[in-house]
Amino acid sequence: MSKAKVYASVWDALADTPEQAANLRARAELMQQIAAIVKDSGWTQTEAAEHCGITQPRMNDLLRGRVSRFSLDALVNIATAIGRRVHMELEST
Repeated sequence: MSKAKVYASVWDALADTPEQAANLRARAELMQQIAAIVKDSGWTQTEAAEHCGITQPRMNDLLRGRVSRFSLDALVNIATAIGRRVHMELEST
């Protein structure tokens, strides 16, 4: 029986490289923040989609956390459409 491999995060377990894991983590965090804004605003998915400049099915994907369907670029555009500025910070590992 082999020993189970331990990962620092779920993103590290899913990704093939540290770079891919970092990208997944950033997209997931941005999606969570956008979803929180949608919830706090009390918008329906259709209303949120209109505010964000995307379709309702695409908003559904965002709210369900389907990270693979969004690029960082697309998420920055969505955040900007709802009046938010994305600020990124680099941290040493």
